[in-house]
Amino acid sequence: MNFTLGLGQILIEGGACEANLRRAEGAIRELARQGADLVLLPEAMNLGWTHPSCHTAAEPIPGGVTCQLLQRLAIEHGIHLVAGIVERDMATIYNSAVIISPSGEFILRHRKINELEIAHDCYSRGTSLRAVDTPLGRLGLMICADGFADQLAISRALAQMGAEIILSPCAWAVQPEFDQLANPYGQIWLDSYAPVCSESNLWIAGCSNVGPIEACPWKGHRCIGNSLVMGPAGKPTLTGPYNESSALVLHVRS
Repeated sequence: MNFTLGLGQILIEGGACEANLRRAEGAIRELARQGADLVLLPEAMNLGWTHPSCHTAAEPIPGGVTCQLLQRLAIEHGIHLVAGIVERDMATIYNSAVIISPSGEFILRHRKINELEIAHDCYSRGTSLRAVDTPLGRLGLMICADGFADQLAISRALAQMGAEIILSPCAWAVQPEFDQLANPYGQIWLDSYAPVCSESNLWIAGCSNVGPIEACPWKGHRCIGNSLVMGPAGKPTLTGPYNESSALVLHVRS
């Protein structure tokens, strides 16, 4: 497995689908220009995690505006794209993520399984896991808190399926009073990613957004980036900046 991975740690505004997609497109174009073969974007990047707009603005996968844009960009740049999308399937809403191939094919969809209790009013939970073979290697897909499921069961299951890299759209948030200097953010992800990477000789990449959470249930919390790539030795190879206001922060790993 030898490819360049780009992480789009972008500002996501709750319910502002058009603005969010504009920033996502900018990140994809810039990362493709830098040589990325695969671009990873945050969780619920079209509407923001737990924003109440999910009840009216969630989109089908494929077929929605978000999917159509990602499809077009994957084909245009000849890259794989991974993104978190708030999905509507008939009357049911999911916190989902997709992998799209350079030909625009939706080769994997994952619906978040280990959703936090505060989000149960927004999303139904997924019930299945799968990994997929690609020219880049065998890819697994999870979403944010899936990564710290009991006994790390979800990431370990993907490892058992032969995943060589697990890709995780995320929305990492802290309380309003959180003090980064006194207690640096990220230990939960180091503790969750490192054991699976080292015991199964794989990579895990988590890409989080930045920006305030402006609607219940976590109104006042801040998404702070801090995106992370963990290598097979169980050590971080890339850590994005902790920053709650950056409109666009890009990283590429070769």
